[in-house]
Amino acid sequence: MAEPRTVRCYQYVNRSYDRVREVFHRDPSKLLQRATTSAAARAQALIANLHVQVAGIDLGVDVRVVAPRVHDGRTGPGSIPVTTVDLSWEATRMPALFPTMNAELSAQPLSASETQLEILGSYRLPLGLVGNALDAAIGHRVAEATVYRLMEDIVEQLREELP
Repeated sequence: MAEPRTVRCYQYVNRSYDRVREVFHRDPSKLLQRATTSAAARAQALIANLHVQVAGIDLGVDVRVVAPRVHDGRTGPGSIPVTTVDLSWEATRMPALFPTMNAELSAQPLSASETQLEILGSYRLPLGLVGNALDAAIGHRVAEATVYRLMEDIVEQLREELP
């Protein structure tokens, strides 16, 4: 198995940090379920179809997303509050053929009415040298696009849920 690869993206939502934090703590799995298409809840996990378009082709795989923990902390020199949801996902069918992801979804205030969201994660490639070659050719772009699409869906869901 290859070394983990890092993916990072961030986005802004025009909702207060306190309200976003509240949604994160209420039930992060349900937030992710509502933010993804074709999702079905299962205890602390959910099945979702993460997909992305690459070169005009829609690629998708059903994944099990687990959000086992939400925690609050502080970051930076100004001791800015941050709320973090631990995430992981893997393909529900033939997981040995697809990358697995471990990530953190975090929120921190930018102003009284704007919150920055960030997903920072690492994924592990399957298939050894073949997986490395696929990642070099297109895989990393697919991983980045998938995480970015998930982030857009989360932002859209927060905007709908927090009018």
